[in-house]
Amino acid sequence: MAKELTSRSENYSQWYQDLVIKADLAENSAVRGCMVIKPYGYAIWEKMQAELDRMFKETGHVNAYFPLFIPKSFFSKEAAHVEGFAKECAVVTHYRLKNDPETGGVVVDPEAKLEEELIIRPTSETIIWNTYRNWIQSYRDLPILINQWANVVRWEMRTRLFLRTAEFLWQEGHTAHATKEEAIAETEKILDVYATFAEEFMAMPVIKGIKSANERFAGAVETYSIEALMQDGKALQSGTSHFLGQNFAKAFDVTFSSKEGKLEHVWATSWGVSTRLMGALVMAHSDDNGLVLPPKLAPFQVIIVPIYQKEEQLAVISEKVKEIMAKLKAKGISVKFDDNDNKKPGWKFAEYELKGVPVRLAMGPRDLQNGTVEVARRDTLEKQVVEIEGIENYIEQLLTDIQSNIYTKALKFREESTMKVDTWDEFKEALKKGGFILAHWDGTSETEEKIKAETKATIRCLPLEFEAGEGKCVYSGQPSTRRVLFALAY
Repeated sequence: MAKELTSRSENYSQWYQDLVIKADLAENSAVRGCMVIKPYGYAIWEKMQAELDRMFKETGHVNAYFPLFIPKSFFSKEAAHVEGFAKECAVVTHYRLKNDPETGGVVVDPEAKLEEELIIRPTSETIIWNTYRNWIQSYRDLPILINQWANVVRWEMRTRLFLRTAEFLWQEGHTAHATKEEAIAETEKILDVYATFAEEFMAMPVIKGIKSANERFAGAVETYSIEALMQDGKALQSGTSHFLGQNFAKAFDVTFSSKEGKLEHVWATSWGVSTRLMGALVMAHSDDNGLVLPPKLAPFQVIIVPIYQKEEQLAVISEKVKEIMAKLKAKGISVKFDDNDNKKPGWKFAEYELKGVPVRLAMGPRDLQNGTVEVARRDTLEKQVVEIEGIENYIEQLLTDIQSNIYTKALKFREESTMKVDTWDEFKEALKKGGFILAHWDGTSETEEKIKAETKATIRCLPLEFEAGEGKCVYSGQPSTRRVLFALAY
């Protein structure tokens, strides 16, 4: 059947590609580098979006929407920002097409050239800070705590579904503050929100830290990130929160009158996560049988499959299933009953295993007679016969156990795949095994660039929680005051 996947050990990259497509998460589109997110994949994204949106609003943020198109001149106002995104920008130069009498098709109308080219947003700092200039005059107008759910375009030549596409979905927060301290506190607060979401909902352990200058967001003073480890030993940056200082406020002349009556520039942050989290979810937990979804993000948490030979048996089973579904839904558990008679139970079992549904219930005539149901959990593939009476309580606890088990398994893998090294030879040897490497670094961009050039490993972050201690840089031998986190990365 269509479930056949390349194994992770044979070809991890192909396994990922196979799984995303065969589990109906997404597919490549007619537009090179862009993807179609299919209903099952989008249902997972909607759950992510709903939880994050709730968390943002609980911390005082509100949603707004800003234009997809940004005047080219806006990008000229913040030099580091434009340099960081220039090679990825898609540019609109004309606003009209016309019929081509020679070919019968359409061509760009040369008379419809824009006076100023428009950039399709790669990120929205410039358009938003140009807008904030009109919104902010006094300290009374601050803080502004806005989030936007949107799509962005970054012209990628080498793409991979969810992980790197020319267009992707995301949220981007943009906040304005009266003081540096408030802005830094906001940056760190959002980092905590992202870490909480990753660990409590995605069941994916992350390391919080600060990016090196080389890896910092273009135009930021400081970039914070959460870093996760995938099963192939590569790191995936899973969320970033940026302290922008006053860079954008100065570039767009956004000032406010302070309580003391002084005219000051506003302090800024921006932060975001994207559909890249979908890729993280797949790679962090799934196996050679298909997806393994944390119950909190599964489109439906329980699938019920009837086993019968005659229509009258299905009718009786269906009545009992209705009772079970009502009890599960009363507990807030999402459940689906698959009574489609075009597919056999074995096919359905394999299909829902492939799609990572956390719990599967199977019920036949004998189960009805015995007052039992077969329960299979996706994370361990274990099966158990359970009494129907009180099944809602059993399933509720089982879903909690599955969520916890998936996280524990991922955390154990990360701990076993994290190594401390003290020499360059140890560093290179550790890289062959994959995983996170904690090593001393002399703090210079030159050393960081040489390590990347020689090994392709990058500094993922300077962990916020670390063991202080003197040491020597693994590459240069120069003094170092702390270890940083290295890895090969997506």
